[in-house]
Amino acid sequence: MAPHVAIVFYSMYGHILQLVEEEARGIREAGGNVTIFKVKETLTDDVLEKMHAPKNLSTYEELDDPSVLEKFDGFLFGIPTRYGNWPAQFKAFWDKTGHQWQTGAFWGKYAGAFVSTATPGGGQESTIISAMSTFVHHGMIFVPLGYKTVFGTLADLTEVRGGSPWGAGTFAGPDGSRQPSQKELSLAYEQGKAFWTAITKQNEAVGGGAPVTEPSQKSTTQAPKQQTSTEPQHKEEHDKSGPCGLPVKCTIS
Repeated sequence: MAPHVAIVFYSMYGHILQLVEEEARGIREAGGNVTIFKVKETLTDDVLEKMHAPKNLSTYEELDDPSVLEKFDGFLFGIPTRYGNWPAQFKAFWDKTGHQWQTGAFWGKYAGAFVSTATPGGGQESTIISAMSTFVHHGMIFVPLGYKTVFGTLADLTEVRGGSPWGAGTFAGPDGSRQPSQKELSLAYEQGKAFWTAITKQNEAVGGGAPVTEPSQKSTTQAPKQQTSTEPQHKEEHDKSGPCGLPVKCTIS
């Protein structure tokens, strides 16, 4: 069964939304299945109005219940950075994933990310590095964009451009007026294709089922055979008669 990818994003001004569309196009044109969700807004309408945020920016399904993601094999997260980290809207979502964390519901699933920052030093790489902590706690397998399919674009210094080997990215400008460039959109498209290719390859490697099987509570590994030796063995009573199971000659002060 082919894996299914979810793109989960938050976009206040539309920059991340444009990258979402390209990520999804890349996945679909590579033959993949993708479902798009937006995380729930946490700001009130009056605050959003004061921030000049457009209304009804997208019609994608709002994601409030983390259990919805349990059926997916991989995730691409669209993150508009806040000081090099998740925005509050995403943090509010992750704070609801205690059950998935305790049960390992996201363990072994694949994760990638793409970002939007105001400036070149605003967190194009550090935002995804910060996100890694969340991925690790959930046991997710990070899939970076890398250089393999986008070396020419990432190495091109002829224009200002967001994105890195960590993931696609765009610059919004201090006032949000700058829109994603064609090269930034191409990075998002290529990331979608590469992400799908990577998780499909792993899916096929394990026989076409779930990409990774959650480890069993009971180990099926046989204990190594004890080596035979001609050396005389100490009696168990002697070995464990000292403090904390140590030999008698060992003492703890």
